Amino acid sequence: MPRIASLALPLASLIAVSACTSTQGDYPSLAVRDVERAQGSFEPTESRRLDVPAVAVDLEGGVEARLTALVSAARAAHETFLSLVPEARRRVGAAGSRSIASDAWGAAQISVAEMEAARSQVAIPLGDLDAIYISRAVQAEEADAIVSAREQVLGWIAEEDAVLEELGARLGN
Repeated sequence: MPRIASLALPLASLIAVSACTSTQGDYPSLAVRDVERAQGSFEPTESRRLDVPAVAVDLEGGVEARLTALVSAARAAHETFLSLVPEARRRVGAAGSRSIASDAWGAAQISVAEMEAARSQVAIPLGDLDAIYISRAVQAEEADAIVSAREQVLGWIAEEDAVLEELGARLGN
């Protein structure tokens, strides 16, 4: 008897599936109908420049002069950051695995905080570069020089972030 039951299930499944494949029935054609065909003519509309308000940026002396000033300010702040790195590394090394209540750990934290302040001074010119880039992009004007300046400043910030991350990890932050 169990052998008949084991044969009955596959046989019932086969009958059920074969009923689903029946070609009987009235199905609509999948061909394109007349109503679906494109009719008429399409004329392109006149394109117009978007009326976008200008983004206010300080471009005294021209774009190139402003970019040079911003990159110089970022470079000076980056050099300040780099000058703080050796002392901070020394202090973080001296703090080692000491307690957070130790003087060495506190001195290391102060050094890292000074470096974070110097890093923020690099980010300020980046904000101005972003504003200039946005003002040019909104008006669909040439922005290659701005992109190049931004990438240079972003590279410095990435370098600084890596140093801060390394020191923070060594301090357990």
